[in-house]
Amino acid sequence: MKTITEQKPFEEISEALSGVEKVYVVGCGTCATMCHTGGKSEVLDMKEKLEAAGKKVTGWMVVPTACDELTRDALEENAKDVEEADGILAMTCAFGVQTIILYTNKPVYPSLNTLFVGKEDTPGHFIEVCMQCGNCILAKTAGICPLVRCAKSLLNGPCGGSVDGKCEISPDVPCAWQMIYDRLAALGQLDKLEEIVPIRDWSTSSAGGPRQVTISG
Repeated sequence: MKTITEQKPFEEISEALSGVEKVYVVGCGTCATMCHTGGKSEVLDMKEKLEAAGKKVTGWMVVPTACDELTRDALEENAKDVEEADGILAMTCAFGVQTIILYTNKPVYPSLNTLFVGKEDTPGHFIEVCMQCGNCILAKTAGICPLVRCAKSLLNGPCGGSVDGKCEISPDVPCAWQMIYDRLAALGQLDKLEEIVPIRDWSTSSAGGPRQVTISG
């Protein structure tokens, strides 16, 4: 499972760095490396682009995992170069950006867009697996998430727009509810489709601010 990211257009990055003359670049050796958005080669490429744009790159590093405490240790080890910079460009997911700011008084600028939690199904191709909605219904849908796999995130069966088991948005996209039906049939659990899933409980979403949980025991 990986946090899937994409690089922002360099023009957007340049605009964010307006007024920042000296930049330190931080990449991530885990998800961003796997997505080819913030690994060593991407960091070095960004360094060249920044320097061509007239910025001074005081240093760079690729933290093994940018979203944990290794970031603190890495920043401390490279404190001299980091301190020389006016700001830090984070080639990490949004979690990595928010981790970096815990351990520096420098402004931190994201160079990536965080898209979703997903997996690599074929080389270089990533598909969303979980939207982390906080109210899992996989027990009712044979382990296939309609919120993610259905284009309309329907909870009580298909929309009627599918053709030959494919979603109406594209013949390349399987209908999530056809997949759910087929798997429930194979499991002998088609009776689960007779259950009406109630209106979604949005209290588990992030609408009320950052979600929190305390694990006991």
